[in-house]
Amino acid sequence: MLKTLTVWNFALLEHVQVEFGPGLNILTGETGAGKSILIDSLGAVLGQRVSADNIRSGCDWLRVEAVFSLDEESLGLHEFLTQQAIDDSENMLIVTRQVTRNGRSNVLVNGCHVTLATLKRIGTFLVDIHGQNENLALLKEESQLHLLDTYDPDLSEALAAYECAYRAWTEQRKRYDEKRQASREYAQRLDMLHWQDKEITDAELKEGEDEELEAEIRKLSHAEKIVGFVEESYNLLDGGSSRGLSVLAALSQVKKDLGDMSRFDQSLENAQKIVEEAFVSLQEAAYELRDYGENMEFSPERLDTLQQRMDLIYRLCKKYGATVADVLAHQQKVQQELLDIENYDDDIAALEKKIASLEAELARKAQRLTKLRQAAADDLSAAIRTQLLELGMPQARFYIAVTPADQYGPHGRDEVAMYFSANAGETEKPLQKVASGGELSRIALAIKTVASSRDSSVPSMVFDEIDTGIGGRTAQMVAERIALVAQYKQVLCITHLPQIACMADEHLYISKGIEDNHAVTQVRPLSEREQISEIARMASGADMTTASIDNAREMVLHAKMKKESFRQGS
Repeated sequence: MLKTLTVWNFALLEHVQVEFGPGLNILTGETGAGKSILIDSLGAVLGQRVSADNIRSGCDWLRVEAVFSLDEESLGLHEFLTQQAIDDSENMLIVTRQVTRNGRSNVLVNGCHVTLATLKRIGTFLVDIHGQNENLALLKEESQLHLLDTYDPDLSEALAAYECAYRAWTEQRKRYDEKRQASREYAQRLDMLHWQDKEITDAELKEGEDEELEAEIRKLSHAEKIVGFVEESYNLLDGGSSRGLSVLAALSQVKKDLGDMSRFDQSLENAQKIVEEAFVSLQEAAYELRDYGENMEFSPERLDTLQQRMDLIYRLCKKYGATVADVLAHQQKVQQELLDIENYDDDIAALEKKIASLEAELARKAQRLTKLRQAAADDLSAAIRTQLLELGMPQARFYIAVTPADQYGPHGRDEVAMYFSANAGETEKPLQKVASGGELSRIALAIKTVASSRDSSVPSMVFDEIDTGIGGRTAQMVAERIALVAQYKQVLCITHLPQIACMADEHLYISKGIEDNHAVTQVRPLSEREQISEIARMASGADMTTASIDNAREMVLHAKMKKESFRQGS
């Protein structure tokens, strides 16, 4: 439920804070005072489009903040907020939106930055704004279908089960179509796959072979340099050279000298040990160098063979992958595809069998869905006809038709259409062909009235321009329907009609004044005495009389009695 709405620099609203209560919140005031602007500002925190043009003249930004209280029935909203990592543990939601002159928008939900798309999604759980656009949406077949499917919880469950079966069925049909399409290319593809498989098989590749070859080629390509380095290193270590003693010979002399000296002084015992260990290590290194040099063979024929092998591997890698491992992985895919093609007939038969099974299950779920829809359509049609009678349309006939569709669709195998006739003797026709704007508005109100007692997913509703083009007895009946909706939801309603205003549980008056040569809009709650005066003004104009005041008081008293009868279920 909407608790407070605070607005800064939104058109005529310089700084306004409005507190709303449960039940019916009526907003009245002179034309042009800013009533619709207040609703537009609420739309801003529900994700509706707001441009920099809405910023008050002389200001650089606008901001709207709304505080909502949440209840345990808002399960869908709680789940969505959890997915978005937004904390709502205190069952309170604070939504803030700011728009600057350069068009940048900043949105916070309980202190968390969110995108405008996320805000729109959250808004669908919080408030249902009903205006002329929503009336027109009622003419669309998808809107009529959605209305019917959300009327009965059993129907919603059946729809979810059908949609799950439909997804499984369409997925297998897609696989089947892809296989059939691929089969037309199999002949040509088989030749290519066999050729690729043979080419890789004939190469007799081994994983890691390319790295080993590159290392051996690198060694053989530089064999002369390697031999030179080995010979020089060995001679320096143990072979002697023109530059004097070898390293090992010199180190042997050092070892001997230290051994002889140790007989007289043990101070260099550690040094002697280090020299001995170094001598052993260098001697082992010399042996390795000697053996490596003796076994080193340079074969141009071997190098040529290796390079040819490497060229083959390069060609295969260029076709099928960066490494030998990639080429072998490609071969596995080729072999699997060959196996799939060879098993094509078996796979097609298995898919056909599976599709038939899924379609049988889909048909059962579609039949159950149709049966529930027809029952819900009869129930909903009767309830709407009752409301239309109460709304001053005694000759109106209305029903929802559920007819079979040619094929299965994402939402069933049904076509749903609303049929309407306003006058006796006229055949019912599709709603979009016969309903006038005023009739459509009353049909929409009748639907909202019926649905409000069943639908608790959206706790607040806004009626904008609901009273356009009506008056007299019809206005009174519309007022009673709105008050009935307010028994189940919080309702915000802008109105110019005293018949609707007298039903208010909270009456908010919107006025416009001039401050510092700027128009300023103010919103304040009315006391019961002020409410009666405002209703008298609405009914009789600016010149109020004692009779108009008495009439207004009588209207408020009658409204209280009517609302009490709603509460008692009569």
